[in-house]
Amino acid sequence: MNAPTRSWIKPAAIGALVLALAGVGYTTLAHGEKAPDVTFISIAGDKISTANLRGKVVMVNFWATSCTTCVHEMPAMVDTYNKFKGQGLEFVAVAMQYDPPNYVVNFTETRKLPFTVALDAGGDIARSFGDVTMTPTTFVIGKDGSILKRYVGEPDFKQVHALLQKALAAG
Repeated sequence: MNAPTRSWIKPAAIGALVLALAGVGYTTLAHGEKAPDVTFISIAGDKISTANLRGKVVMVNFWATSCTTCVHEMPAMVDTYNKFKGQGLEFVAVAMQYDPPNYVVNFTETRKLPFTVALDAGGDIARSFGDVTMTPTTFVIGKDGSILKRYVGEPDFKQVHALLQKALAAG
């Protein structure tokens, strides 16, 4: 005789697994940890290392042209950069490994993105930042190189602005 099937077990197990995996990803690079030493290569071919950005507040945004949330949040990212760049904010938008470079260049040019846009052709940068796979994922890095906040999904920009004001004012 077969035992009755419990239809709730599979969804509950899948939900628990998703939460566990999200927790693992979320704790790989957390608040207070040092940002990894990486070198971004911009679409213009410039090299920018996190070591060279020490002493500045930096936002690193992992995104893709195929990500609807990324495309939706990009005008707010531009506004945030424009609001704080005069106070010393640096911003690097890192296109995911799977994003075709010509799509990234086209998006950057047609949207007139004012900050550095980098390609992560080998996926090394995403791996260095705790194996980022979900887009958008944004890191705010303090002047000392420590991660102040990690946002997965579109952030609350009022909170981002408050954090940036505090970080930029810090000695």
